[in-house]
Amino acid sequence: MSIVKKTGEVPSLKVDKAVGTEIEWLIDRHDGAPNFELRKFKIKPNGRIPKHYHPDIEHEQYVLKGNYEVGIGDRVVRVKTGDSLYIPAGTVHWYNNIGTEDAEFLCVVPKKEDYKAVYLEEEETTALDK
Repeated sequence: MSIVKKTGEVPSLKVDKAVGTEIEWLIDRHDGAPNFELRKFKIKPNGRIPKHYHPDIEHEQYVLKGNYEVGIGDRVVRVKTGDSLYIPAGTVHWYNNIGTEDAEFLCVVPKKEDYKAVYLEEEETTALDK
């Protein structure tokens, strides 16, 4: 089964624990995608996603727009439009939009029943269920 969604058809949702950050589940388990889910994140200027990790979820990301910092393990990298990232499962990561425009990126993750996130700043686990 093929899936086509037009711009504006997917709602933007606030990202739990983050500041100035929204997520759109572009292609997800409810669409019948068998292996992966595609998400788009938007981080406003001065927005951030705090330090966290996912015990069993890897991330593959592509930067659509912006210029922002990403912490991956003990590295901090500055990414910009056109850059790609791979974040292995269990790796601590965070995002900080230090730029003056919105940061946007696509994130592909394996399809799971729930997405567990462990936030280090609060030592709290959250299910990122859709």
